[in-house]
Amino acid sequence: MIYTITFNPSLDYIMKLNEFDAGETNRSVSESIFPGGKGFNVSTILERLGYKNTALGFVAGFTGKEIEKQLESRGFYCDLIQLDEGISRINVKMKGEVETEVNASGPNIPNDKLEELLLKLDCLKDEDTLVLAGSIPPTLPDDIYESIMKRLSHKKIRIIVDATNQLLLKVLPLHPFLIKPNLRELEEIFNTTIHNQEELIQYARELQGRGAINVLISLGKDGAILISEDNHVYMCPSAKGKLINSVGSGDSMVAGFLAGYLKNKDYKDAIQLGSACGGANAFSEDLANKEMIDSVYEQLEVKTLI
Repeated sequence: MIYTITFNPSLDYIMKLNEFDAGETNRSVSESIFPGGKGFNVSTILERLGYKNTALGFVAGFTGKEIEKQLESRGFYCDLIQLDEGISRINVKMKGEVETEVNASGPNIPNDKLEELLLKLDCLKDEDTLVLAGSIPPTLPDDIYESIMKRLSHKKIRIIVDATNQLLLKVLPLHPFLIKPNLRELEEIFNTTIHNQEELIQYARELQGRGAINVLISLGKDGAILISEDNHVYMCPSAKGKLINSVGSGDSMVAGFLAGYLKNKDYKDAIQLGSACGGANAFSEDLANKEMIDSVYEQLEVKTLI
């Protein structure tokens, strides 16, 4: 079974504007609301690719009820913990000539509710997969991903971590199956500017040397590069299409990579399907559907660089 965790879900209120003037009254031309959270995004794409999975996490208040209501229609199983106080976040995403986001902090997660989640994780079995993705609320310890991986280290569980900075660096010695920084995040980790593909591969290999089994670097319009555990480097170019929505593309890539890998344990197919899901998402109003993913997949051709 595949499990995802969304520690700090949201309702994403998306407003499209012709233009945005700071300090002035702005009027949108259209609005939409979707449940947000990296784990939920991964679960959604996995379900659309035919992979059953369970979404874990926390919800609170009237927004939490709406999140659960909207997720029910997506087909995967939700085993969410209801918090007694606060409300799940409402994040505002304004899309005009440029995208602007205002993300809320989220509710407090008390220790007893965190322990409830950990007890659920104790039920995971050998060969299960767990996806840890996204930021964590400020009320949780900043080593929560590390703590979860240590707690499960006696089992043969495949763990994917899509996080930034210290959240990511702390888990590397515990050998996550996959990490997926983008180019900007890779530069932030090493406090440097990466000028070319050779440098990018060098820094990605350093993360692998610190413990990551596979390192997938998303490069936006320039595609993606995978440094795999079998010592190969694969490059997949980006698909051709009109950018409509960048939100969730990285999560879609993670889901596609996992689905591609589980199909036949082939890393070349994993990066191709991951890139197809990321691209299809970018060309869709919401998370991509299977038809769009299949169409983009046929465009792509993976190159083995090493």
